[in-house]
Amino acid sequence: MAEPSFPGRVLIKVFKGVNKVVKWDKLPSFIGVFNLLAFRLELEKDNLHDVYPNVGSQGTPESCPMKDPRYLVTRNSDGLFNKLDEPLMGCTGMRFGRNVSREHTKKPTEEELLTPNPRVVSDQLLKRTEFKPATIVNLLAAAWIQFQLHDWVMHENYDPGTDDIEIPLLPDDTWPSGHMKVPRTKPTAPLSTLDESCPAYKNINTAWWDASQLYGSDEATTMTLRMGAVLGKLKMREDGHTEYLPRDANNLPLTGFNQNWWLGLELMHTLFALEHNAICDMLHEKHPDFSSDQLFDTARIINCALMAKIHTVEWTPAILDHPTINTALHANWWGFLGEKLDKLLGHFSKSEYIQGIPGSGVDQDNVPYSLTEEFVSVYRLHPLIPDNIAFFDTATGSHTKTTPIAELAFQKAQYAIDEKTTFGDAFYSFGINYPGAITHNNHPSFLRQVTTPDGQTRDIATVDILRDRERGVPRYCEFRRLFHMKAPTTFLELTGGNKELADKISGIYAGDLEKVDLLVGMFSEPLPKGFGFSDTAFRVFILMASRRIKSDRFLAGTAWGEHAYTKEGLKWVQDQTMGSVLTRHFPELKPALKGKDNAFRPWVKVGKAAEYKGVETTA
Repeated sequence: MAEPSFPGRVLIKVFKGVNKVVKWDKLPSFIGVFNLLAFRLELEKDNLHDVYPNVGSQGTPESCPMKDPRYLVTRNSDGLFNKLDEPLMGCTGMRFGRNVSREHTKKPTEEELLTPNPRVVSDQLLKRTEFKPATIVNLLAAAWIQFQLHDWVMHENYDPGTDDIEIPLLPDDTWPSGHMKVPRTKPTAPLSTLDESCPAYKNINTAWWDASQLYGSDEATTMTLRMGAVLGKLKMREDGHTEYLPRDANNLPLTGFNQNWWLGLELMHTLFALEHNAICDMLHEKHPDFSSDQLFDTARIINCALMAKIHTVEWTPAILDHPTINTALHANWWGFLGEKLDKLLGHFSKSEYIQGIPGSGVDQDNVPYSLTEEFVSVYRLHPLIPDNIAFFDTATGSHTKTTPIAELAFQKAQYAIDEKTTFGDAFYSFGINYPGAITHNNHPSFLRQVTTPDGQTRDIATVDILRDRERGVPRYCEFRRLFHMKAPTTFLELTGGNKELADKISGIYAGDLEKVDLLVGMFSEPLPKGFGFSDTAFRVFILMASRRIKSDRFLAGTAWGEHAYTKEGLKWVQDQTMGSVLTRHFPELKPALKGKDNAFRPWVKVGKAAEYKGVETTA
């Protein structure tokens, strides 16, 4: 792990002292940014842990040769060759890393795994009792984060019936089959004795910010999604004047990742498939000599970088609506010079502090890049999903229908687009609907008894609790301490003074505060002003958000330049926003986005929708 420089060590020490008196979120914005930098430096030093026994596990140019030099300037779908001298880093099938040292990630006993009963936690603490909206963002924010997570992370589980965990059911439980079984996560083959007591698990997606949810996590899949030799484009299915994602034999979309599908993903995948094809058209106009492969490869890295930028400077400042974070995240991308001066002066500095992380040079802090189990854990955001979605006509604002989420999932997702509802109408409706707040008793009922296309019925709230325990993620208090945060000493402190909630949690956990699960603790925290999720989750974000960009050759390194992106491609990344992407493909959305600098915040309501409150509780 990297040791901070002398100025970095001073910064950490100063703000540790300051934070004993004033919390970071109460500091003036400019000073607060340096406090967040101090957090990041400390976390980079202490909270990046490799799970491989030696560096050779990341491969070498000899063991994994690059046979096609095109991958010097474009992404490989398997995630290979991002780091040229360690070509396996971040690729499909590599292990999840850790943000805590492995002695804190031991495999639990069966008693530890099931205590307290995760189904009881689901039923008493997570089950939605009434819909609590998150009014700082719109429903696009919920769709976006699932869209991104499907790019980053996916564990491999045993086949159902092969190695299941049976969850005890209480006598009055209404679970349909009378038995709740969850397939275990499949560990990787041990490479050391430590792996026996602290198993490691592989990521079946690539860990890079490479839009694998759209393009696939292997080259063979990518080829099936392309429109042959037609200008580098992705396949789309036309029906009249509307373009849809093509479908497979099970009526699920043909795209890079189509699990856990619902209308929100249908919208995001369609939008960025259209964006890929629009980038191809732009490149073909500017570079008519480009082959189909060149057009595809270049459009892909442009599209990927645009998504990374949207997530950094739009989605995150929307869900963490705090002036310090807004300043810090824009500095991550543009540096302290800022967007206007960066564009005016051009990119002249390699300092990430002056002109942002893109192009500043790759740095993995002496730990091979991966996404981590703890990163997965803090992004369990299922309360964002509402029970129903109200649909409106984009032109008039008239309400056309209200549909339960269950009728907008899996194969049914595409049927929301019908004679009453265009894609533009659906995007508009998502723009004025609220997602759920990330808090207790707000987990959607649909996901607590959902049957997926593979025929398995699951309670996702139960599974969320179970997976953290199974994978050795520390419970809440220990997690906080390991991330240099103060752990609560009482249940009342945990809940910020909410005695009713404190008593309920204490009863479930038999009065043992140290046993409180990470998810339960995070959902209990009083939030800093403007925050959509907990400060505990935010600490993981501080570390990993910068790392995802700084570790990537195509964002921070040698491939960030006109030789890979083209001059027009770099300009496209830096000029476009989520709003411009939406209005390019659905110009009817312009009135609803007028004056909006962030498409993930609630939109302008047009016409008859002006009185809509953003929440529909009945179908």
